[in-house]
Amino acid sequence: MSDSQVTLRTRKFIRNPLLGRKQMVVDVLHPNRPNVSKDELRQKLSELYKSSKDQVSVFGFRTQFGGGKSTGFALVYDSNEAMKKFEPHYRLVRYGQANKIEKASRQQRKQRKNRAKESRGVAKTKGGDKKKAK
Repeated sequence: MSDSQVTLRTRKFIRNPLLGRKQMVVDVLHPNRPNVSKDELRQKLSELYKSSKDQVSVFGFRTQFGGGKSTGFALVYDSNEAMKKFEPHYRLVRYGQANKIEKASRQQRKQRKNRAKESRGVAKTKGGDKKKAK
């Protein structure tokens, strides 16, 4: 199924020298196909703009009602250093260029903060484990 024809059209092309990238809106025509993977789009855009696949970022794709056409945004960086400097961390994680930061869930962090507030004026080593006996 991935052999079917996929056409890329770019519009609103802007060269952004301050951020070291080319940015554009991408229209993807994919008849007889539900959608096109971002990995495949990155590969095709890298060939189109003569750069490495690691320097291309695609995001924000929405498929038109009825299928056959998707529209999204693409950034083609001049270098890997520019991409690592200006691209959001979560997108670098998606592309395998950064490691995900593991941290406790939001609820656990809030509970830990509130337990620490119980021991006001005391050394907050564990927080909230010493209950006041009356």
